[in-house]
Amino acid sequence: MPIQDLIGKEFPPFDLPVERGKIREFANAIGDDNPIYSDPAYAAGTEFKSILAPPTFVATKAFWRKGESVFELAGFDPHFRLHGEEEYEYYKPTLAGDVLTCESKITEAYEKPGRRGGKMTFIVLEFSFYNQKGEKVLVSRTTTIQTEGAVKQ
Repeated sequence: MPIQDLIGKEFPPFDLPVERGKIREFANAIGDDNPIYSDPAYAAGTEFKSILAPPTFVATKAFWRKGESVFELAGFDPHFRLHGEEEYEYYKPTLAGDVLTCESKITEAYEKPGRRGGKMTFIVLEFSFYNQKGEKVLVSRTTTIQTEGAVKQ
């Protein structure tokens, strides 16, 4: 199947609960000690009135999504797969206690000639997140690249 035929492919939606403890763990993991991610009293005094999730917290979606992955669908070999880019558009804050519903689809799929690893195949997967009120919270886009083979020196 030509790689372009994957454009528009949608994956089943899934929920991502935003738990206060997971926000704290995520903030610790990225080395951000801002108290808005861990101190309820501090967070209550901010414009958000609650513990806020760090901007890239939805990267934890990988632990919640089930079923066939885009890599399996595209036939990507994990030995030659690269994370190309991550992009975010924010519409609403993500707060502790939110339950985000994520819808995802392939928005781009194309190939380019590579210089050292052969043909490169690009797939852009877009994730749209909605909170429990049905409000769009954010959109993230992940670009994954597969090279045709090992990179030559």
